[in-house]
Amino acid sequence: MNICIYGAGAIGGYLGVELALSGVDVTLIARGPHLEAIRAHGLTLLIDGERKVARVRATDRPAEAGRHDYVILGLKAHSVPPIIGGMAPLVGPETAVVTAQNGVPWWYFHRLPGPHEDRRVESVDPGGRIWETLGPERAIGCVVYPSCEIVEPGVVQHIDGRRVMLGEPDGSKSDRVVRLSQALAAAGLKAPVRPRIRDDIWLKLWGNCSFNPVSVLTLATLEEMTSHPPTREVIRQIMTEAAAVAEALGVKFPVDVETRIGWGGDVGAHKTSMLQDLERGRPMEIDALVGAVSELGRLVGVPTPTLDAVLALVRLRADLATR
Repeated sequence: MNICIYGAGAIGGYLGVELALSGVDVTLIARGPHLEAIRAHGLTLLIDGERKVARVRATDRPAEAGRHDYVILGLKAHSVPPIIGGMAPLVGPETAVVTAQNGVPWWYFHRLPGPHEDRRVESVDPGGRIWETLGPERAIGCVVYPSCEIVEPGVVQHIDGRRVMLGEPDGSKSDRVVRLSQALAAAGLKAPVRPRIRDDIWLKLWGNCSFNPVSVLTLATLEEMTSHPPTREVIRQIMTEAAAVAEALGVKFPVDVETRIGWGGDVGAHKTSMLQDLERGRPMEIDALVGAVSELGRLVGVPTPTLDAVLALVRLRADLATR
């Protein structure tokens, strides 16, 4: 088995080291000082007090990498459309593309029975470019829960979590998703094949579409947001609206809103990924995490007034940050 990880950042790097050391043939697509450090010294993973180093192929030119059995997209959702045309050398007739991003995936309506089957999600796939270029039949859904960060070029620190959920858009337990699950499990991750991967996507998105934009507007940690009653109420309203959208699309949630908010508060004094991106001057995942929920709400006729108000404000915040 050979796997290409396109976007060998914190999560991609973590997966890359563990897979490579378990015997999988891994190629990393990276760039800049991180790429140079990997080429010179290998990719280092700091985990459970241990220092693991994997010597793997790494390049910033997909054409040099060749075709792979799987391509794991470790880039944030907004970074995928610009690189999609350059992925062709990585993709053969049987290549599966694993979408390891937060938010609503570009293939969301592929093989989803109902009136919206095969609809494109404009917020994450403008003009349907990813859909038309890659083909939704390649997609394997993926919900990533590990927390990691790049502490210096070529070095990834694992903070918490080993769970990576996988699922086919049609809910089947295909040979390709089972093989990938087994490879990840052999590398030390928990990688169950889920029959309703969209439920899992929404369970994580439920927090991302509420906590993340509110954190950008308030500069607050998860603990601070959930312990401030007026802000907690705003988050509750956003989650309630998002749940109504998801349920109109057939999603089933295993917990209620208050439980999901409580999970966020239990994380403690942690800054969301969107707030970290703001502080570091990086583009934020606004469209995949918030804009797509608003778009799907309009599609199914479910109003999302609180989410839409916060979306407008966070888009202005992002615009001002680039001036």
